Amino acid sequence: MQNRRSFLATIGTIAAGAVVSNPLKAAVLAQGKLKMVLVGTGIRGNSFWGKRLVDEYGDILEFVALVDSNPGRVKYAAEYIGVGEKCKTYTNFDDMISEQTPDLIMVTTPDATHHQYIIKSLENGVDVLTEKPLTTDEDKCQQILDAERKYKRKVIVGFNYRWSPYNTKIKELLMEGAIGKLVSVDFTWMLNTSHGASYFRRWHGQREWSGTLLIHKSTHHFDLLNWWIDSDPDEVYATGDLEFYGNRPEKSGVNCRNCDEKGTCPFFYDITKRRTEYNLYVKHEQHDGYIRDSCLFRPEINIYDKMNVNVKYANNVHLNYMLTTYSPWEGWRVAFNGTEGRIEAFLDVPYLEQVHVSQEDMHKAEMDQRGNQQLQQKPIILHKLWGEQEIINVGYSRGGHGGGDKRLHDHLFRTPNAEDEYQHLAGTRDGAMSILVGTAARKSIEAGQPIKVGTLTTLIPRAKRLV
Repeated sequence: MQNRRSFLATIGTIAAGAVVSNPLKAAVLAQGKLKMVLVGTGIRGNSFWGKRLVDEYGDILEFVALVDSNPGRVKYAAEYIGVGEKCKTYTNFDDMISEQTPDLIMVTTPDATHHQYIIKSLENGVDVLTEKPLTTDEDKCQQILDAERKYKRKVIVGFNYRWSPYNTKIKELLMEGAIGKLVSVDFTWMLNTSHGASYFRRWHGQREWSGTLLIHKSTHHFDLLNWWIDSDPDEVYATGDLEFYGNRPEKSGVNCRNCDEKGTCPFFYDITKRRTEYNLYVKHEQHDGYIRDSCLFRPEINIYDKMNVNVKYANNVHLNYMLTTYSPWEGWRVAFNGTEGRIEAFLDVPYLEQVHVSQEDMHKAEMDQRGNQQLQQKPIILHKLWGEQEIINVGYSRGGHGGGDKRLHDHLFRTPNAEDEYQHLAGTRDGAMSILVGTAARKSIEAGQPIKVGTLTTLIPRAKRLV
């Protein structure tokens, strides 16, 4: 009888660059639990890809190893996630892969290192599930594409936003041709001074780790847009700047705990009162020097805090995208213009709807995985040319990224054979196209001219997404 690993190898041989099929599809659970390894035990790995999987899917999967370069953090993670005594902890990936034979490796390390662990996993015959973004630049992206093709294994990118029922309803309307042929899209995302600021106090504030927020954060948005528009980005022109955060030389090496302005700074972040962050990061700073509550105005910050991106898609749809990182409120708006009408959608825009969560708690509520939040009705507005508008209400729960987290996990682990009517599952081509928009935007800002996406890797933009 085939073991699980050879079975996964058999069904994982789709040509690199195509939208992925679930490499867990039809895995015969009678042969034992799915053996997983988590690489990167920061807050995202420990919670969403760690503890939640143990709590919700412990009957069908188990972690055989956790890997993190910080020895204190990985030991804390084992306790926090609740992996049990059989799960080993490692500070070196090569040591782990020489001793373990996992079915799936989950990568949640800092963005600039994703490619290292993805490629090593593929080389060792193991499929990969990676947190977004796929990677941070075109060269690392090409390395991943080449490795997937060479070793005939598969990579899934954890784009949970696609799975939200609200976002799926937008996809359904566009697929049905509700507004005719799509012509243009306008998309604005606002990060507030709590959530937005958090990126600038962490490693994300330095482009050598995050690739800028055009990669780390906007990869979510560009993937949604590529999926909704159903085409590949062809040409990108962007502007951006750093004008709110950073830029204070005297704040080099300063964190909130030792800052002489903590009594007056509106951005003061008291990590000592945040139990999980304190236990996970502060208690283990001595191992790697990573500071979780760095000053938002330190001069080392070298990413943009305002960004505007124009994209021409291969099917000639035009996109205008804007990301702001210091808004008084957090939410987003999108509008689709077609030959037969217009779709407008929005979430958490305070002057358009009642928002019952404080701005400080907004992101915390979105990350809540308990699944007990009250279902609300959120509108999508469909305007037909020469006709009356129609308001389409969609059931929405804020927790778990609008319900997307649970649906992504369920499809991966509970129902891998289920039909994926709306092409929710994302592979390397999707992951590549989302980060290539951000990479092209970053290059465009630096060069002051448009960048052709097709010049960045061997992937050729298609008028119709490859599925």
